[in-house]
Amino acid sequence: MHAVITGANRGIGQALDHILQAQGHRVTGASRAGSGFLSLDVTDPASQLEFARALDAQPVDLLICNAGVYLDKGQNLADGYEATLWADTFAANVTGVFLTVQALLPNLQLSPAPKIAIISSQMGSSTKIGGGSYIYRASKAAALNLGLNLAEDLKHIDIAVGIYHPGWVQTDMGGTQAALSVTDSAQGLANRFEALTLETTGCFENWDGTAHAI
Repeated sequence: MHAVITGANRGIGQALDHILQAQGHRVTGASRAGSGFLSLDVTDPASQLEFARALDAQPVDLLICNAGVYLDKGQNLADGYEATLWADTFAANVTGVFLTVQALLPNLQLSPAPKIAIISSQMGSSTKIGGGSYIYRASKAAALNLGLNLAEDLKHIDIAVGIYHPGWVQTDMGGTQAALSVTDSAQGLANRFEALTLETTGCFENWDGTAHAI
């Protein structure tokens, strides 16, 4: 299997890179900074084009859209959440997912059983209303909606799409007080990706395999 992971230079993306390689899979990691990975700024169409060219004619069996940002943590409703934070967050967490899928669609179609995994969050679920983090919550809700619609449109060309909540994870984004280690989250997610099929396309699941309400 050939897997492509965006945001592979740290956190969950890095752990997934290690786990999938340890399982014997070929992994192409991408990050905005490069740093040993292929360079990809998911928000930049020109960068997406260069990334797709680097993978020209290479089948992609699993595309993991993991790159994302959480820029409004700790913002105050009275005077925070400036417009640039909204634009930058949606560019990475929503548009970036779409552009990556769009750029690598020809590569996915070269695989006999292609899959797309979108890392969203329970904070994007309408059943998990906790207040605050308005920008991040809205972006993850949009990523969830995007994944559901991609699943509908891509099923007829045999591409399965799954959307996943990785848990509250001990990363730079999740913080040191998070309940779940990066390795445990990534291993659970890897198991979910393996289980994804056309029969389960459009699923929204937790890292441990339990279904999550939309």
